[in-house]
Amino acid sequence: MAHSYLVFDFGRDEETAQQARHKIEAWKQGFRLGNKMLLKFERVEPDEQEGAAKPSAAKKKSSAKPDKSDSGSNIRVLVRLDFSDHEKLSQQRWLDRIPTEDPFKSVDCEIIRQPDAEFEQTAELFESLD
Repeated sequence: MAHSYLVFDFGRDEETAQQARHKIEAWKQGFRLGNKMLLKFERVEPDEQEGAAKPSAAKKKSSAKPDKSDSGSNIRVLVRLDFSDHEKLSQQRWLDRIPTEDPFKSVDCEIIRQPDAEFEQTAELFESLD
């Protein structure tokens, strides 16, 4: 199976990032995607260096309200699409659809596929977030 990652940089906009999480969760439930679409948050404090940035907190599935103390951190949302080889058309449709939907279209998006150079680094980052 070939994974694809969508990386959205929400900056310090916690509210829009939570709207994006709700949208992904609604799609997972509505389209019965299960683990074919996973979402994780990466929060980086502004005082950390870019090269040595580590996630300060991560959420996978949390129904808790956003913490106001994290409002100063830079938020990136990583979405992993994990469709099997015979579902290439479905994967491509989601890759095309997600960046054009409402909470995602206002932020920068980076699509990372398996042959890309930064794929391994992104995959390791995604696995390290919990």
